[in-house]
Amino acid sequence: MKRRSLLQAAAALPALALTPLSALSAAAGAVARRVRPGDAGWPSAAAWQQLQQRVEGRLLKLDAPFAACAASVDAPACGAALATLKNTFAIGDQPALTQTSGWLDAWSSQPSAYAVVARTTADVVAAVNFARDHHLRLVVKGGGHSYQGTSDAADSLLVWTRQMNDATLHDAFVAQGSSAAPQPAVTLGAGAMWIDAYDAVTTRGGRYVQGGGCTTVGVAGLVQSGGFSNFSKAYGTAAAGLLEAEVVTADGQVRIANAGSNPELFWALKGGGGGSVGVVTRLTLRTRELPEHFGAVFFSIKAASDQAYRALIAQMMAFYASTLFKPQWGEQIGFNTDNTMDVSMVFQGLNQQQAEAAWAPFLAWLRERPEYAFDKPFRALALPARQFWNVAFFKQHAPGFMVADERPGAPAHHGVWKGDAAEAGWFIHGYQSAWMPASLLAADGQAQLVDALFRSTRHWRVGLHFNKGLAGAPAADIAAARDTAMNPDVLDAFALAIIAGGDGARYPGMPEAKQDAAAQALRGRERAASIGRAMGELRKAAPKAGSYVSESDYFIKDWQRAFWGTNYERLARAKRQYDPHGLFFVRHGVGSEAWSEDGFTRKG
Repeated sequence: MKRRSLLQAAAALPALALTPLSALSAAAGAVARRVRPGDAGWPSAAAWQQLQQRVEGRLLKLDAPFAACAASVDAPACGAALATLKNTFAIGDQPALTQTSGWLDAWSSQPSAYAVVARTTADVVAAVNFARDHHLRLVVKGGGHSYQGTSDAADSLLVWTRQMNDATLHDAFVAQGSSAAPQPAVTLGAGAMWIDAYDAVTTRGGRYVQGGGCTTVGVAGLVQSGGFSNFSKAYGTAAAGLLEAEVVTADGQVRIANAGSNPELFWALKGGGGGSVGVVTRLTLRTRELPEHFGAVFFSIKAASDQAYRALIAQMMAFYASTLFKPQWGEQIGFNTDNTMDVSMVFQGLNQQQAEAAWAPFLAWLRERPEYAFDKPFRALALPARQFWNVAFFKQHAPGFMVADERPGAPAHHGVWKGDAAEAGWFIHGYQSAWMPASLLAADGQAQLVDALFRSTRHWRVGLHFNKGLAGAPAADIAAARDTAMNPDVLDAFALAIIAGGDGARYPGMPEAKQDAAAQALRGRERAASIGRAMGELRKAAPKAGSYVSESDYFIKDWQRAFWGTNYERLARAKRQYDPHGLFFVRHGVGSEAWSEDGFTRKG
C-alpha cells in the first residue's frame, strides 16, 4: 500500500468509531436483510440438524401455542394450553409463550421458528454463531416479561436461557483480574428467576440481594434494564450491584465483563437494556446484610367530593415528604378516578409498632374529618426479613399473600405475589411512565404536583412507585447507580409514576381472542387515549421527565433520551464495539435506529 493510502486509511479509523449506527450498513460483514422461512437463504434441514447436534439435541421447532384450539375448543390440547395461562410459572416454562400476550395496535405474542434450550454457555455460543452465519433474527428470553414484546419474534431463532438457573453463594468473591477486597456475592445463571435468587440468598443464606419485585421476572433481564425491587430506596438498583458477568458477544466469543475486564461492555450491561450487546449467561451480584424485619402497610380511603380528594392528595404528598421519604419505605400509592386512594407500601428495618407509629399522624388527620371513609382498614404487617420470600412461611402465617406453583414436580420455593399472579398473560392497552423529580416534594413544588395528580385522575389511575426513584436513598447507593447506563433522571426522582391499563390474556389463537374483536379494540383504544391524557396532565409538572425502559410507552418517540438520557452516546459506542453489524436487535434498544421496526431489514 502507498504511504498516502496508508495515512488516509489510518485517519479514517477514529471517524469510523464515531459513525452513527445507521451508517454501518456499508461496513464489511453487515447484513442488509435477515432471512425468514421460505427465503432462499433460510437454513436447510441439514443445517438445522447440525445445530441440533451442536446443542446436544436441545433445538426445538416451535408451534403456535393455541393451534389446537382452531380445530376444536374442546380438544384436550386446547384445554391444556388454556390451563397454562392460570400460572405464571407454567407460562414461563413454555418457550413459545411470553408473560405478556401483547399490546393493542403494537405487537402480539408470536413464537420463534426454532428455540435453543440453552443449558450451557456452549449452547449459547452455538446459537449465536448459527444466527450470525445464516443471517437470522435472534431473540433472547429468560423470564419473558417484556411489555415491549422483545422476548419473542416470529421467524426468529430463540436463545431460551430458562434452564440456566443455578445459584451459588460466595462468602468472599473477587472479580477476575481484580485486586478489590473480597465481598459476599451470589452467582446466578441467566435463566434464574428472582424467586430462585431470593430463596438461595435470603431464605437459605440469610442475606439480601437487590433484585426484582415480581418473583417470576428473570434475573438477567432485570439487571440489564436497571432493576427495582420493593426495597430499592434502601439498596439501589440491581444493575448497580452487578460485579461480573459472562457474556457471549456477536462474534461468538465468551467474555468476562467486570470493572477491569471489558469495562465498557460491563457498563452497558448495567441498565443499557437487555439483548443489545450480547447474551448474558451468568451474573454475579453483591449481597447485603439482611435487616431484622421486612413489612407492609395496606389501606384504602374514599373522599366524599372532588374538593376533599384534592385535599387528600395534598395531605398525602406532604406526609410522604416529611415522614416517608427515606430508605425505610418503598412501593406505591395509587390515586384513582373514583376519588379513592389506595396505599400498598413496604418497609424495612422497622418493626410493626414502629411502622404503625410512623403512620399515626396521617391516620389521625383522616379520622378527624368525616369527608373520608376507609374502604379498606389500615393494616400493618411485619415479619422476619428472612421469611419474606418463603412460600411455606406464608402458607402457615399469612395465607393468601403468595400463590405457590402447585404443579407436580414444581420447586417447593416457587411462589408469586397474589397481585402479580393476576397479571398472567395480560394484554396491554396503554402503559406510560415518568420519573418524578424530587423538587416537586419541596414546599414550593407540592402544589404543582398535587394539581397534576388530581387532574390526571380525572382520566385514569396514577400509581406513584416510590421504590423506583432513588432520591432519598443512601448516598453510596446513589453513587453506585450513577455508574450505570440508566437515565440519570432516576437519581433525582422521588418516584416513578406509572399510568397503565389492560385486559386478560389475548394470545393469538385463543378462543376468547376471536370474540368481539372489533368491540374489544375500540374499548382498548379509548382506554389508551385516557391513559395518554392522564400522563399529559402529569407531565405538565415534569415536562422533561425520562421513562423507565422496562415500563414505558411502546409508541414513545424520543426513546433514546427517555430511556438513557445523556448516557445514550456512550451506549452507542459500546454497541459499535461489541456488535458492529447489529446481530442483536431489540426494538427501541441501543442501535435499533439502524433497522426496521421488526428488526429484519437494515435502513439506508
